[in-house]
Amino acid sequence: MAKYIFLTGGVVSSLGKGIAASSIGALLEGRGLRVNLQKLDPYINIDPGTMSPFQHGEVFVTDDGTETDLDLGHYERFTHIRTNIASNYTSGKIYFNVIKKERQGDYLGQTVQVVPHITDEIKSVIKALSSGVDVVIVEIGGTIGDIESLPFLEAIRQIRYDVGKENVFYIHLTLVPYIHSAGELKSKPTQHSVKELRAIGIQPDALLCRCDRPLPEDMKRKIALHCNLDYGAVISALDVKTIYEVPLVLHKEGLDELITRQFNLQTKPPDLAVWKEVVRRIKEPLNRVVIAMVGKYIEYQDAYKSLVDALIHGGIANDAGIDFQWVDSEEIERVGANVLLSEVDGILVPGGFGNRGIEGKIQTAGYARQKKIPYFGICLGMQCAVIEFARNVCSLATANSSEFDENTTDPVIYLMEQWYDFRKGGIEKRTSKSEKGGTMRLGAYPCTLTPDTKAYAAYGRADIFERHRHRYEFNNKYRELFQSKGLVISGLSPDGELVEITELSDHPWFLGCQFHPEFTSRPTQPHPLFRAFVEAALKEKKPLFPYEGKPLRADKGQ
Repeated sequence: MAKYIFLTGGVVSSLGKGIAASSIGALLEGRGLRVNLQKLDPYINIDPGTMSPFQHGEVFVTDDGTETDLDLGHYERFTHIRTNIASNYTSGKIYFNVIKKERQGDYLGQTVQVVPHITDEIKSVIKALSSGVDVVIVEIGGTIGDIESLPFLEAIRQIRYDVGKENVFYIHLTLVPYIHSAGELKSKPTQHSVKELRAIGIQPDALLCRCDRPLPEDMKRKIALHCNLDYGAVISALDVKTIYEVPLVLHKEGLDELITRQFNLQTKPPDLAVWKEVVRRIKEPLNRVVIAMVGKYIEYQDAYKSLVDALIHGGIANDAGIDFQWVDSEEIERVGANVLLSEVDGILVPGGFGNRGIEGKIQTAGYARQKKIPYFGICLGMQCAVIEFARNVCSLATANSSEFDENTTDPVIYLMEQWYDFRKGGIEKRTSKSEKGGTMRLGAYPCTLTPDTKAYAAYGRADIFERHRHRYEFNNKYRELFQSKGLVISGLSPDGELVEITELSDHPWFLGCQFHPEFTSRPTQPHPLFRAFVEAALKEKKPLFPYEGKPLRADKGQ
């Protein structure tokens, strides 16, 4: 029977439950256990796909095309799992499932209630992840005391009775703040948070105390006494320079040993050598490189969470630290790319939706092309590079995407209404009137690379799969013109209809991809395109001193 770990949060939000859950998964995998992870979110939206990045941060996409919470990105980066539609449930999705069953008559005339019908639905989606694994780690979104999370908390309380207390481990993540005026750490917020948790019937088995300095022994004993815990179950969750240090910190505090002992699991000690090397390369890199991130959500960097991590992974692969230069694309429209980008070693233009800041991104692509600065355009970033190339190399002065100008005479990027979906095995159709989710190409699609191109050199093979999240496509009507002017189409769908990668032949490294490679990058297996991009930026920065890096032990590419 699988074991269950439930992770809740208290005092304040944004303490890092997702990182903690992921780190626990990494430690248990390091001990040879098979794990699965799940995020349960209390908001009513079916998924975060239509939510503003300013409210929710990045939307992570799984292989099967599910739009999910950004914490699933952490799950995949810290462990070897591939998340899917069953890895993220919201209150909206749970209630939707129950209402459908009620309409179908599944409840045989019963009065449908939160208990037992909603809680039973929650328990069923949790238990569905237990097949073939040793431990299921479930993160409950929100903070103890939030009214909307109560059904989830009641469900995980009941699971202990369903599967036996020896198969369930509750972890509560709280804040232990340092009050500067008093010169001491304060445990009272943690005590009150645990009191609230116990009031609904959950006694935590371990506390992760988020703090900016180690908890003194007497503080740990005080917390343990007032929260009805063993002394060894009070864990210091220290602030660290990089999130990839968290597994090392939690292991040093003995959390994985505490879990396996309570579950009566006989395992080997975890091998953390790769994580130690990852942390070393982030904290003490041999090189540094300046990368400009040109976007329109830069004031809320969680909107680019996977991108930031993937760039850091590219740095890890090259033993290089990344110095981020965040640039607002609207600011480029006001003052020019030459003012804001003259001191960078590489430029990345990420994805996005809507026309705000678009001309700044297009100008950025042109600046990188002309100045021979390594350029990486992802999704919208590729489309902006195509528009710029059309206008300034192919002399199509009014070229644009039909997303931004429905009446453009040269829609080099447009809404493709029909294509063959290799993942679903059939023809997919969409129009501008389709539901928002229905107009998307979502999830992993195959791509065939052209030999003797930068893309092929990065991957080292011809056939790849990458995850997508976009509506508009490269317009094949212009393909022949672009190629005659020097644009290389280095990646296509297997039937040759969908342009997936473009690059420039007369540039040190200028590449755009329609997919989102950041979603599959890991610190121990940096994505090939991020590895190659950072390497190119390093070479352009230090052309007289070629870099020769050593791969991580687990760095075997994609």
